[in-house]
Amino acid sequence: MALPTPAPNQAYCNVSALDGGALEGVEELFVTNATPGRKDILPSLCFLIQHSEKPSKLVFDLGIRTDVEKYPPATQERIIRYFGPVPGYGDVVGSLEKGGLKPDNIDFVCISHLHWDHTGDTHLFKKSTFVVGGECRPLVENGYPKNSDALFSQDLFSFDRTRFISDDEWKPVGPFPRALDFYGDGSLYIVDSPGHLPGHVNILARTSADGAWIYLAGDSAHNWKLITGEGQIKVGMAGNPHWCLHQDLKKAEENIARIREVWKIPRVRVVLAHDFPWYEENRGGPAFWPGKIESL
Repeated sequence: MALPTPAPNQAYCNVSALDGGALEGVEELFVTNATPGRKDILPSLCFLIQHSEKPSKLVFDLGIRTDVEKYPPATQERIIRYFGPVPGYGDVVGSLEKGGLKPDNIDFVCISHLHWDHTGDTHLFKKSTFVVGGECRPLVENGYPKNSDALFSQDLFSFDRTRFISDDEWKPVGPFPRALDFYGDGSLYIVDSPGHLPGHVNILARTSADGAWIYLAGDSAHNWKLITGEGQIKVGMAGNPHWCLHQDLKKAEENIARIREVWKIPRVRVVLAHDFPWYEENRGGPAFWPGKIESL
C-alpha cells in the first residue's frame, strides 16, 4: 500500500540520530535461528526531528538514563538479569549539546514506549510537551511506588505537559490502520505500533519534499532478521517456555509485517531503536546531530 504523495510545497522533516546509550544484548533473546552465543553492543538510538518550515524540535525517545539506580527496583533487577548498560556510548543530553541544543530547546518529546532504555531522564526536559500512546497512562498511574513491583515510575511524566493520544485521533496512513498526522501537513506521522508494550508508537516522517521517508521502528523489532523475514520472534527460553519480549505476539507479528511492507517501498529508510548494523556503519558520522540522516 502506497504512502501519501507529496502536496505542492510539501513540508518535511530533517532527522538526526542521537546517542542514547547502549546495552549488551544476546541475539538468542530476540529472534529464532540466532547465532548461538552471539552478543552485541546494541545502541538505544534516539532522534532529533526538525520541521522544514516550523521552528519545532521533537525528540523521539530519550534512551538510557545515566543514573540507573533511580529506575524502579523491579526495573533495576531486570536490567541486571538480562541486559547490561555499557558505558561510553553517550546520552541524549550530551548528543544535543554537540549541536548547541539543551533540553529546554526541545518543544516535544515523543516516547515510543515506557521501557527503561527508551524513557531516559524525563525530568530534564522541563519545558517540553510529552507525546505518548494513550495506553501508557494506566501504566504510569499504577506505577512505582504505588505498585512496588511496577517497572515504570508514577512520576515519569508531568501530566499537565503530556499528551496521551486518544483512540479518536488515529487515522489510517499507508499500511498502518492507526496514525496521527502530528503537524497536520503530512510531514510526520506518529504510528500506533501494537504488540510490544501497550502504548508503543513509531514515527513515519517525510525526509524530502518529493517523496522520501524514514520509519523509526522503536522496539517493533529487535533484529533485522524479523524485518527481512529470515527469522521469527523468539518465544521461550531456559526455565520459561512462555518468555517473549513482546506482550502480544500476534499483534507484534502483524505490526512487523506492516513495517516490512513499508521497507519494500522505494525511498523509505527503516531504522530500529537497537539497530546494531546501522549504528556500526554510522556511529560518529554525519547522520548524527549536528548532522542529519541522508534522505533517500
